[in-house]
Amino acid sequence: QLQLVESGGGLVQPGGSLRLSCATSRFTLDNYDIGWFRQAPGKEREGVSCISSSSRRTNYVDSVKGRFTISRDNAKNTVYLQMNSLKPEDTAVYYCVVVEVQQSLLFGRCVPAGRSSWGKGTLVTVSS
Repeated sequence: QLQLVESGGGLVQPGGSLRLSCATSRFTLDNYDIGWFRQAPGKEREGVSCISSSSRRTNYVDSVKGRFTISRDNAKNTVYLQMNSLKPEDTAVYYCVVVEVQQSLLFGRCVPAGRSSWGKGTLVTVSS
């Protein structure tokens, strides 16, 4: 099973920024596409953004385009999600997982890979 560890969440006011990190010491991430997902209270989990192993391809859900940036540093075995101009509707638990390459490449959507498992996530709360 492929499970990652998320960090960097917290409480921020609307318009603020946070940077989330995704990492693991159990395996190297450089062979995998990685995606960020979130689940808001009372709502279904949704794919937010994903990135290819080489960083050549990225995908974003429409609601975060222009505000969020996904990136990775394979030398540090870490994937990031820079979140700017945060809105209350961004409040959610954020997760990162290995995602399917073809879903991202062909359809521009982030889908968890079959071997992925959900970690504990990191909570982002946007409130004044």
